[in-house]
Amino acid sequence: MKLFSGRSNLALAESISNYLDMPLGALDIKEFSDGELSVAFEENIRNEDVFIIQSTNPPADNILELLLMLDAARRASAKSIVAVIPYFGYGRQDRKDRARVPISSRLMMDLITAGGVDRIITMDLHSPQIQGFANVPFDHLYSRIALLDKLRSLNLNEENGVVLAPDVGSAKMSQSYAKKLHVGFALIDKRRPKPNMAEVANLVGDLKDKHVLIIDDMIDTAGTICNAAQTAMDEGALSVTAVATHPVLSGPSIERLSESPISKVIVCNTIELGDKTKFEKLEVISVSEVFGESIKRIVDGTSLSSMFDF
Repeated sequence: MKLFSGRSNLALAESISNYLDMPLGALDIKEFSDGELSVAFEENIRNEDVFIIQSTNPPADNILELLLMLDAARRASAKSIVAVIPYFGYGRQDRKDRARVPISSRLMMDLITAGGVDRIITMDLHSPQIQGFANVPFDHLYSRIALLDKLRSLNLNEENGVVLAPDVGSAKMSQSYAKKLHVGFALIDKRRPKPNMAEVANLVGDLKDKHVLIIDDMIDTAGTICNAAQTAMDEGALSVTAVATHPVLSGPSIERLSESPISKVIVCNTIELGDKTKFEKLEVISVSEVFGESIKRIVDGTSLSSMFDF
């Protein structure tokens, strides 16, 4: 096997390669003066199992890089091509929720499949049913294997802790964390009047005198999590910790989180964060071992699901 990475998250790719004790392969990615991308593998990959690591968060160049790397590997006669996509972009647009709109996540999956991929590995999809858009083996990993040790160190129990789902869509994930951590569960009924804007309508559960964990798959503009945190404090919560897999952190998110009653923001490194997106409350947990172990098990032909048995 050989391991390669695009430019979207080199830090995570290097951590995965260190876990596997295997250096990243030589890959040349250049841009013409007009921004057009050029991709070339600089070593032989004929009859090799090729793993390509690339998150597809904006800008769109990250998606194009992945597609070009997949096509280059196929034309270089790789034995199999596995796309390792820590963050799957466009995952929120998985259905037609109004007239005359695309199903963007389906289109992204079609493009990746057309690029010649033989297998896809990703983590904490916004909508798990996206797996059904692919006609190749699809491994959906969970960040909780990396996050649970950190959350258990908070020493929460049914008496003093509760997991708060900020919307109905994150309820299943939040319930899973609540069960594993042996704490209570609460739910916010959220209304979204327009994209990137959320309002709290109803609260189900008791937050009074509790340490609250708000768990979601991503933090984008942070409106949902900040509204949920303020609701928790208004309901008598002692503290609020926000937990998310994907730190998209766009728009006014940094300012909102810094000024919110949230005491700590725990995220994973599925998206590479620049200096401008780091702030005092932020703590980043690495998921390199989760991806590294999944790659190792795929090559060895052993079970991935047993990784998540607790």
